[in-house]
Amino acid sequence: MLSRFVICNNIPGSILESTLMKRILVLLIAFFALGAAGYGSEISRDVLVPQIDGEFWQVAGNPMDHKYATERREPVDFALWQAADGTWQLWSCIRNTTAGGKDGRTRFFYRWEGEKITDVDWKPMGIAMEADPSLGETPGGLQAPHVVKIGRTYHMFYGDWVNICHATSNDGKNFTRLIQADGKTGMFTEGPGNNTRDVMLLQHADKWFAYYTAYPNRQGMVYVRTTRDFKSWSRSTVAAFGGQAGTGPGSAECPHVVKLGFDDFYLFRTQTYGPSARGKDSSQKRGVPKTNIYYSNDPEMFGINQDQRYFLCTLPVAAPEVIHYKNEYYIAALNQGVLDGIRIAKLKWVKE
Repeated sequence: MLSRFVICNNIPGSILESTLMKRILVLLIAFFALGAAGYGSEISRDVLVPQIDGEFWQVAGNPMDHKYATERREPVDFALWQAADGTWQLWSCIRNTTAGGKDGRTRFFYRWEGEKITDVDWKPMGIAMEADPSLGETPGGLQAPHVVKIGRTYHMFYGDWVNICHATSNDGKNFTRLIQADGKTGMFTEGPGNNTRDVMLLQHADKWFAYYTAYPNRQGMVYVRTTRDFKSWSRSTVAAFGGQAGTGPGSAECPHVVKLGFDDFYLFRTQTYGPSARGKDSSQKRGVPKTNIYYSNDPEMFGINQDQRYFLCTLPVAAPEVIHYKNEYYIAALNQGVLDGIRIAKLKWVKE
């Protein structure tokens, strides 16, 4: 921008003295000044900001009624949806159990059921799914389910520690894995050792967008792929990376994208939760979790070290899922600080 003003300084004085040229210069300076002020800012107009509306109510606890229970067990990434019979289903990955293997691979899916989304303390229903090594799934590796309904079919997407997998259901309760051409359930991955996980699906235009995280080189990134049939997937691209959340392996977890209107997209990206939310103060019993929200008009880009352009706000929640039901928005999240349950609150969108 400065170079353009320097060029103006080289104009002969006789020309600058003309009233017309002075007016032109004033307009040019005003134009470039406005451009500089708005440059690099995606959020240059009023956009709606998500806010938690009222108190949370707890819907799920920390179950002991299963064969893999330990004192260290923790319900973490989850999915929430309404089944064909109208009941609400909640499946959560339970970690730090005796299931599966080692190095965190101690996970399976547990299920709860509620009559209404506003009910507290939904009924525990027991283990819903475990990893199947015969289909290529890592023992104890099930992570972060997500469910969408298309017509009368429910589609569940989940991680098996290495791959993103797919299962379907007619009733929204009992799911059958879809086996790929190679005899395994894995559809795509960012490679062994990168922990491809936390997938969620969003429909836009004539495609489905799959958002998920992985950490190549121990750097956490939000990825996106697209599909029209859940069979053929595009190559992955990075939708978000870096910024104030950092670049560590857990800096881009639990991506969840909400679409408002036609082209207003909000990425919820969890930065800290559980013990890490307490920071260096280990005396705290409950730290404050942190999820950053990024706004974009492009569902495939929420910033690569570009917080100034895309960052919108922060909410004190972890692993959130936003539910739109009967013209109301709800946000489900892990309990604050101590990972001993899952809670729900109403969510509103306001101008700020």
